[in-house]
Order: sequence, then C-alpha cells, then structure tokens
Amino acid sequence: MQMIAIVVSRFNEDITGALLDGAVNQLKESGLSEHQITVVKVPGAVEIPLIAQELAKLKKYQAIIALGAVIRGETSHYDYVCEQVSQGCQKVMLEQSIPVVFGILTTENEEQAWDRLGGKHGHKGRESAEVAIEMISILKQLV
Repeated sequence: MQMIAIVVSRFNEDITGALLDGAVNQLKESGLSEHQITVVKVPGAVEIPLIAQELAKLKKYQAIIALGAVIRGETSHYDYVCEQVSQGCQKVMLEQSIPVVFGILTTENEEQAWDRLGGKHGHKGRESAEVAIEMISILKQLV
C-alpha cells in the first residue's frame, strides 16, 4: 500500500494551510485514502528537513512532501532559510533514497504566494502531490 508523508510548516499558516489542503485533495483524487497520508506540522520551514529525515528513516513512506512558505522580509534571513531548507530536503532525498518533493514557496511577498495557490501560477500544493505520485511510479519502474 502506498504511503505518503507531508511535512508542513505552521509559519505563514494561511498560506501553508492552503498548500496542505491542495496536496491532500490531490492525493485523495489520485486514489489515496486518509490512512495512506500522514501529515506532520512543524513550527517553521527550517524544521522541515529534520522531520523529513526521521520520516524517511521509518521506511514506511514512498515519498515525502515538504510544504512551507518563506516570504522575503527586510533582512537576509530569507536567503538563509531558503538555502537551509532546500539543501536539507535534497540531502534527505539523496541519503535516504526517497523522493522529498520541494513544495516550499519562496516568494517576494504574500501576493506572489497566493498566485501559487490557485492563482495565475497554478496550485503548488496540488502540483507537489502530483510530483510525489509520479516519482513513486518512476522509482518502481527502476527496480
């Protein structure tokens, strides 16, 4: 049975909640039941890679979807957060041999984030779920 985990940041919760809803809805529309989807909420984006790593170590999931929203502020904090999260997710993916789908919005402002939640740039939560399902399929073909 296919199992997918979603790690979602609570920071910018209106936005990340919409990402989560889109991802879960897409997974369900693709045939997964609620029992096949595990959601873990973390305080912020920086915490996502650690939880993704621990979920990957369980060998229970075929893919992990990382969801968050990092919106540029007035300091360089944005750059550090984006780099830490992207490198952390990639490290988990490569070291644990499991797809870790990067569904972290990295935008200049909230308007750009909402444009990626059903606006003019699609719905990144739904797209992340589609990528997870496709990656599981690709990996199965390689075995």
